[in-house]
Amino acid sequence: MTKVILYIAASLDGYIARSDRGIDWLSILDTEGEDYGYAAFYESIDAIVLGSNTYEVGLSFDEWPYAGKKSFVFTQRHLQSDREDIVFVSDTVEQALANLEAQGFQNIWLVGGGALINSFLQHSLIDEYIISTIPIILGGGIHLFPPPSPEEKLELINSKQYPNGLVQSHYRQKVKG
Repeated sequence: MTKVILYIAASLDGYIARSDRGIDWLSILDTEGEDYGYAAFYESIDAIVLGSNTYEVGLSFDEWPYAGKKSFVFTQRHLQSDREDIVFVSDTVEQALANLEAQGFQNIWLVGGGALINSFLQHSLIDEYIISTIPIILGGGIHLFPPPSPEEKLELINSKQYPNGLVQSHYRQKVKG
C-alpha cells in the first residue's frame, strides 16, 4: 500500500515560502552536523511528488536536490527536462497516486507547494505529516495549508525539539470511524 508523507518546513505563522517563492529564511537552520533527520527520511522514500513552482525552486539550486529518486512534477504547463528521473504529470492527484502505486512506489514524499498539498488534502491522501516549525514569523507568503482546507484529524506520533528552536512534529492521519 502506498503511503504519502508530507515532509516540510514552515514558519511559526504557517508559511512555506515568501510570496516570491523565496526560501532564504531556511538558512537559519544551517547547523554543522545537523540534518534534522533528513538523510534517514530521504533513504526511506521511493519517489517524490511536487508542484511545478516547487520544481522551479529546485532548479535554482547548484544541483538537483532530489537526485537518485524519481520525481513526479504536477503541472498543467508544458515543462521539459533532460533528466530521466523527472516525470511531468497532469493527471488528478488521485489518478497519479494510483499510477505510482501501480509502478510499485510505496513511500512517497509530498514536497510541496501549497496548492499541491491542498489537492492531496482535499482528497484525504496524506498519510503522515512531518512538519518542522521554524522559529521565525514571516508575516506573509505561501501558506502551508492554503484556504480553503478541509478538516483533517491527526494523531501525534512524536515530536522533537532542537537547540536552535526548530520543533519537528510527526503526525499520522487519524483512522476514520
